Amino acid sequence: RKGLEGKAVPVGRTRGSEILFGVAPCSLALSQPRRGLFRLFLKQSSGPGRPAMSEFALQAAARGLPVHRLSRRALDALCGGRVHQGVCLEATPLRFKSLEEAEEPDLGDEKSANRQLVWLVLEQIKDPMNLGALLRSAYFLGVDRVVTSQRNSCPLTPVVSKASSGAMEVFDVYSTDDLRSFLKTKIAEGWEVVGTVSKPEDVENVPVISCLEFQWNKPVIILIGSEGDGLALETQLLCHRMLAIPPGRVLHPGIESLNVSVATG
Repeated sequence: RKGLEGKAVPVGRTRGSEILFGVAPCSLALSQPRRGLFRLFLKQSSGPGRPAMSEFALQAAARGLPVHRLSRRALDALCGGRVHQGVCLEATPLRFKSLEEAEEPDLGDEKSANRQLVWLVLEQIKDPMNLGALLRSAYFLGVDRVVTSQRNSCPLTPVVSKASSGAMEVFDVYSTDDLRSFLKTKIAEGWEVVGTVSKPEDVENVPVISCLEFQWNKPVIILIGSEGDGLALETQLLCHRMLAIPPGRVLHPGIESLNVSVATG
């Protein structure tokens, strides 16, 4: 025992599980039936317990989940040194849903008559922090559905959940292995497909307008491209229009675009 002082004692993992970390992702995962749950890990406290930790213990009890109290070092080791805020949760991973699993929205109902549907489609977003921030903004701002390309895209990891402030735990995310066929199908159904670009001069054969001028009167898909390359040319050519965000000043070379999650928001 003495030889282990100050060291993180390894915690065994259930096969096929992953470790969620942070207050919001763990709390929302506990409140939803979407994941299989194995164990809750809370930071040992030397003083009065934080109310949030007591609430976590109650949530775990309601789900019949064992609770383990660990040192900060052990929690750090469990989640790879990320910011866990004193709580980790062992759970099964979340997967993207296929578009075949989703019911198509009825465009003729009263809600759709007052507000056209907005879908966000992501092409090869690779960074989990960006994906999480995208999902948080999409959920908050009322995007009806998020669809991502399967190829070269980030999976739904615990880092994504933390960056989304737990939105990933309550917001379904879909994927497709044939993005262009999916877009062609939506165009045939009467949707408008709108791309995004940081440099309007890079676009050919598709009209580019400022996002400040953009208005729509039909269901719309907003396409967001990868962090480095933006939308592929073949994807751009399926767009009815391209949107650009005008800068607020003359930009210094090398600082000519926004982070993809900020631009999307």
